Amino acid sequence: QLQLVESGGGLVQPGGSLRLSCAVSGFALNVYSIGWLRQAPGKEREAVSCINNSGVTINYPASVKGRFTISRVNAKNTVYLQMNSLKPEDTAIYYCAVRTSYYCSVSARDYTYWGQGTQVTVSS
Repeated sequence: QLQLVESGGGLVQPGGSLRLSCAVSGFALNVYSIGWLRQAPGKEREAVSCINNSGVTINYPASVKGRFTISRVNAKNTVYLQMNSLKPEDTAIYYCAVRTSYYCSVSARDYTYWGQGTQVTVSS
């Protein structure tokens, strides 16, 4: 059974860093695409970053480029999101999700399986 479990969220000051983890079970990471998406209060869920089955990565919002990095360790079946230079506007629940395709997508609707989410709060 496919399962995704996120961890690593928390409270951090502006300018700080966090690394989120997504432990995946039920399939190997080189089969499908896995994305990190976030949802802030009162806003729609948005894709932040994605890594496809071949390991090609993409960041979607211009606001995170140069600050967020997605990576994976196949031996651990885990996907990570390293977030640096965090800003208050990065505050959201962060989800990892699977798209059953070789290709990533910017649309949250294209992701089929979701983890429970982890809260990230950036505040002084």
